[in-house]
Amino acid sequence: MNILIVGNILKDVYLNLDTKKDHLETDRNGTKWLNVSFNASEHHFFNRHSSFGGATVSLEVFEKLGLNASISDASLKMEDNEMTLNSPAETYRYILIADEKISYFAPSEFTTTRFTPPAEAVDYLYLDRSAEIDSMAAKKIHAYLDIAPRTKLVLYLRTTDNPHLNSLLSRAELVIYENNRDVSAKSYAPELGDLPPEKIIHLSDHGFSYLNVTENLNVKRIDMLTHLSLYSIISATILSGFIHGYTVEKSFKLARLNAENSRLNATLSLNELENLAENASAENELELVAASLVLHPKGILAADESGGSIKKKFAQLDIPDTYDNRRDYRNIFLSTPDLEKYVNGVILFDETSTQLADNGQDFVNYLISRRIIPGIKVDQGLETFPDSEETYTKGLDGLDQRLKTYRERGLRFAKWRAAFEIRLSDTGEILTPTARAISENCRILAEYAKKCQAADIVPIVEPEVVYDGYYPIEISANILGQILDTLFNELAKAKVNLKACILKTSMVLAGKKYETGSTPEEVGKFTAEVLKNHVPESLAGVVFLSGGQTVEQATDNLAAVTKNGPFPWPVTFSFARALQDPALFAWAGDNNNATAAKKAFLERLIANTEALRKKE
Repeated sequence: MNILIVGNILKDVYLNLDTKKDHLETDRNGTKWLNVSFNASEHHFFNRHSSFGGATVSLEVFEKLGLNASISDASLKMEDNEMTLNSPAETYRYILIADEKISYFAPSEFTTTRFTPPAEAVDYLYLDRSAEIDSMAAKKIHAYLDIAPRTKLVLYLRTTDNPHLNSLLSRAELVIYENNRDVSAKSYAPELGDLPPEKIIHLSDHGFSYLNVTENLNVKRIDMLTHLSLYSIISATILSGFIHGYTVEKSFKLARLNAENSRLNATLSLNELENLAENASAENELELVAASLVLHPKGILAADESGGSIKKKFAQLDIPDTYDNRRDYRNIFLSTPDLEKYVNGVILFDETSTQLADNGQDFVNYLISRRIIPGIKVDQGLETFPDSEETYTKGLDGLDQRLKTYRERGLRFAKWRAAFEIRLSDTGEILTPTARAISENCRILAEYAKKCQAADIVPIVEPEVVYDGYYPIEISANILGQILDTLFNELAKAKVNLKACILKTSMVLAGKKYETGSTPEEVGKFTAEVLKNHVPESLAGVVFLSGGQTVEQATDNLAAVTKNGPFPWPVTFSFARALQDPALFAWAGDNNNATAAKKAFLERLIANTEALRKKE
């Protein structure tokens, strides 16, 4: 197969700034950006690297994946995996790197792309994302396609603003559309409206999709390979897979692996990709999802209150407990602007997972489109032991089928809660939790976790020491330590992969009725000690529930725990009420208050992500 690439050859110049901090400025959300007004004479570039960019990235991918390719109006050679260009690139693009933040300096106008029809017909004419087509080039392409009916046109569109590119849409065999608006392309690109869906691949920095096949992308790069190159790598790899006759699923998987593992001037060969795909087991995928859920400094939103819990919430504000009100309430949180900046995942209740966002997507796919991992609460509440007031968690019956259904719907992690209440006798003897309650609940948690991993779903195990009763903080620490020892012993017996498992736990506090409340300093110290002494280092991460604490208390205690690090695993939050209550009271069942509710919710998100940054 012969491919002729139409596009621009760029020269990307990468400049790594030194470690001085005054070239960075911090915005109100605490994100550092490059301040381009800094005095460059006071800084030095400790590394400079240049690389061919633009259409040459696609050329390299095609060549390494076993296809014959060339760039129109350019003289390039690929020898020993090195690319040489006889004439210099006409456009330079400068990429400044500081503290793993990247800024681009590019010309306001790129050189117009030239197109000379090939002397012999090619199998594919591929318009690269770097192509800047004018009317003359478009006319030449139309004329060439008229005389070469066997040539298939593949069109990469960064935007639909270029009418000359748009004029080629009707002739395209395939259109790869760069859509970063998190909504359907048709809504924002009416030019694509007449194309059948089987001709359009949607590509963004969080994934790509074709018909009903979606591949999520979660690349946190720290090298110099920018998203500009990633898009080209993904697009060219997908097309190569289609040309080789691979399924959509396999082509997408190879594209993701190429994006995740390529380095500057070093994309992967077909053999390397095939080996990676063969070794990328479900276990590796689970570990990746688990690691993505606890990425610093973001947390997990717990929006999974059961029907009874949400009914109680609404009752305190006289909000009718209706299906629409529950949807509108969840929608406040899930549609809050910039949610993806502060949470890695959201735990949903079953009802919510099937409800629709304002744009018509179900909430699961809506979250995926925002680069947020959707999860689901799968336990079915507490049941008392036959001869005791203590509880165990039910829901194992039918769990395998429910997990399979959730996986097919796009949910990638689950949560199961066990609750333990501390009660002391008048003489200070621990009455509950008993050894039996701890053992049985931890056995159930382990069985649930094993079922999850068998269904390719990451389990969150949640043993909650209920923040209530009358007991000192030392008792709380002792009980939680016992529970964690039992839990991880049961998880080991069940052969649960801890690298693909997350612990959701209560912080260590004195009982709410105890005469002396716990200070943040005490909570931070005791919680850190219990975790370090009772949680295996191989665990994917630890997330905290807010468990009856006030909004401010939960945030202050989170900051205090963070200060007692470092920990061998990521530590973050998975709050419900401590994030949602201010928004609930601002909304009060009236959608006219939705904007104010989202603002209140966002303030709590920001406060808790800031708490995770407080190391001193």
